[in-house]
Amino acid sequence: MSPRGPLAAVVTTLLGAALGGLLIWRVYRTKRKRLPSVQKAADPVEAPRPEETEVVVAAECRCIQPQNIEEKEFKAVECQTTQPPPPLRIPSEDLLGVKPVMVSSEEEWEQLWPRMQKELSVFPVLGLDCEWVKTKGVSVKGQTSAVSLLQMASYSGLCVLVRLLPFRNGQQNFPLSFMEVLRDPHILKVGVGCYEDGKRLTRDYGLSVTCTVDLRYLALRQRQAVTNGLSLKSLAADLLNVSLDKSLELRCSDWEADQLTLEQMTYAARDAQVSIALFLHLLGLHSEAGPASSSGSSYSELASRCQGLVDVAFRGRGDGEDRTSDKEKRRRTRKPPTYESPEPGDQQVPDPRRNNKRKPLGVGYSARKSPLYDNCFLYAPDGQPLCTCDKKKAKWYLDKGIGVLQSEDPFVVKLLFEPSGRPDSQQDYYLTAKENLCVVCGKADSYIRKNIVPHEYRRHFPTEMKDHNSHDILLLCTSCHAASNVHDGFLKQQLAEDFAAPQGCEEGVRLLEDSDRRRVRSAARALLTAGDGLPEQRRDELQLLIRGFLNMNERQELSEEAVQHAAGLETRIFNEAYVPHGLKLVQAHAGLGLQGLMDLERRWRQHFLTSMQPRHLPPLWSVDHNHSKFLRKYGEDLPIKLN
Repeated sequence: MSPRGPLAAVVTTLLGAALGGLLIWRVYRTKRKRLPSVQKAADPVEAPRPEETEVVVAAECRCIQPQNIEEKEFKAVECQTTQPPPPLRIPSEDLLGVKPVMVSSEEEWEQLWPRMQKELSVFPVLGLDCEWVKTKGVSVKGQTSAVSLLQMASYSGLCVLVRLLPFRNGQQNFPLSFMEVLRDPHILKVGVGCYEDGKRLTRDYGLSVTCTVDLRYLALRQRQAVTNGLSLKSLAADLLNVSLDKSLELRCSDWEADQLTLEQMTYAARDAQVSIALFLHLLGLHSEAGPASSSGSSYSELASRCQGLVDVAFRGRGDGEDRTSDKEKRRRTRKPPTYESPEPGDQQVPDPRRNNKRKPLGVGYSARKSPLYDNCFLYAPDGQPLCTCDKKKAKWYLDKGIGVLQSEDPFVVKLLFEPSGRPDSQQDYYLTAKENLCVVCGKADSYIRKNIVPHEYRRHFPTEMKDHNSHDILLLCTSCHAASNVHDGFLKQQLAEDFAAPQGCEEGVRLLEDSDRRRVRSAARALLTAGDGLPEQRRDELQLLIRGFLNMNERQELSEEAVQHAAGLETRIFNEAYVPHGLKLVQAHAGLGLQGLMDLERRWRQHFLTSMQPRHLPPLWSVDHNHSKFLRKYGEDLPIKLN
């Protein structure tokens, strides 16, 4: 054997190994290019930093167009990693295993509230849902369907079922802490259709519900992989692998029964508990370690991640509300009614007379475009403070040359003439600076003026009780304003019954229908429409009716102009016995003199305090404002001249 033989064998072996390794490397590289890049993310060594992941994934979610199932799954996984920290599976079976607690009175709520308050201090989010009787829109008690049960769940799964029937029609007062947690602008209320549920609570009980977030919007924003729809049942199945029982028997059961069944309580509690679990999942919060250990546990951080979705009604297609019956869905998808156009070929358009869709409470309210309080000051010539006013009024004194600017900040104008009146002391309501915020919940970015004593009563007060009196005009946000109006309706009805000042019956109607004029008008229109087509006997009867109304004898010919006049008769006549509800009520109190009107004023002010529990009233606001001043200045025997 040649000495070069072993060397050649070694070289050949090394060369073959190198070629084989190169071939294996090329195959590996080829397969690696074909595999989804999500496999790279699974390798802890190759995984990029969280900041890089967020940017890359966001770009991929916008650009990749999935062509097959693999790519769709890839996109779903990539999109779920857009929010740090990475989403982790929620142990929903633990959360749903917490037994609900039933509350039917103020005492039961107060016992449970400290525990709920502690959990909200850790994680300010509530899962919210409502139940009501859904049998033809009428409750089993014969009244219009109102919300029967309110469910609220915290992050731990603690679920409170509040039975609202005992609080209906003022039977019991709602606990202050209960009202405050619903309207607290720093506690998120999450659920499917929770905005609409809040409007129902406002309409039925005057409860103001703010800071709601619809989970359907959140699921769409987070680009979650939902395949069965956006209903609560579908979201729970797709994202949490939880099956909710939405059988018709349970959904339409008697929610106003004296005793709810275990199945009803479980059904109701699960809706709220699943809502909070979905919220945690959609934001990628680690529930096992507790929300406090994750980022986004404070309200400001949570609100920033839900930016643009707070207090927004869901307007997407296919709401998928489980509570909506098939019949209701068909009614919603039915084409709007149309009327025939007289010209052939014209397009059919919706009949505007049939547009009776009811707007939710608070939607039609227009918030102020500018602050109400400018907190400018007017001083007397000797420097005594007189009152606060808006900047436009303060500048008016300057423009007229009857005042001089004394200070820019605060804006102070000193008058150059003796005012008609001065405050009795420096502890006067009109000398205090006032904040531009809702006096109930403290919301500062949207508010509207509220007349504490409704205008329909105040307008009839004597001038002495109306002039320069802004004490009873306060600021409320649109939601609290709508809730306050609901409570006002309850008191108005009570006043109508107590003082025989009805709202809506015959005594309270300004115009009445005159049946005689209506018959004459119908007869004239029949003559004009049918003409000679009427039988002679019937035509004579109609003409006789018209002649009698127009004071014509039988020999006088009934002209076409007279028939036209009769056909256009106004059939409504003024009701001479008509007295507006507000005027009749003020008249009843004015019969007791000045003291009676002050009692009416005090009752409305106290009603506002009791029903709305405002936390941000201006300093020195009082239910007895100016009453001692009126008695001292005018006396109890002041002649009452109603307007």
